[in-house]
Amino acid sequence: MSSHLIRPWLRQTTKLLADYRIFTIRNDIKTSPRTGREHDFFVIDCPNWVNVVAVTTDHRLVMVQQFRHGTDTVDLEIPGGVIDSEDASPVEAGVRELREETGYEGRGARLIGSISPNPAIMSNQCFTLLVEDCELKHPTELDEGEDISLRLLDLEEIPNLVAQGAIRHALVVTALYYFELHRRG
Repeated sequence: MSSHLIRPWLRQTTKLLADYRIFTIRNDIKTSPRTGREHDFFVIDCPNWVNVVAVTTDHRLVMVQQFRHGTDTVDLEIPGGVIDSEDASPVEAGVRELREETGYEGRGARLIGSISPNPAIMSNQCFTLLVEDCELKHPTELDEGEDISLRLLDLEEIPNLVAQGAIRHALVVTALYYFELHRRG
């Protein structure tokens, strides 16, 4: 195995190739610090996201079901979405998304994790927020492109639902893992 120090590649040029509203694609020309040769790379720039692990006062997990166009399936997920430019922080965005998608709000909203969804080709981050003692306090405020159904599940059901493939969104599974690590404390 090679023991050389991995260094960042220097970007020589960058060019916007496409803008698709929810993401852009750019082409970067970078120089390898090992070989000195130039290579081109394609990067998807997306906004940062937040997923919300919301636990009710009776220890149930607030979940949503919604149709996902990439897979043409109805998926069981936790609330979440894009961090808007108006959001002061991932925490603020997560609290907003939880309220809009489910009508729930709670206490102690805090970050318990952050990941790079696919660092090979994507530039964004996905944050995991934990909100506890959640209660239904508002009507939902769905975007025109959303069709969401609310589900409350006992916390003990979650590992089996992941293992059975009923919860299969990679970023949701990661958020649930962060939650499990948090619970182990």
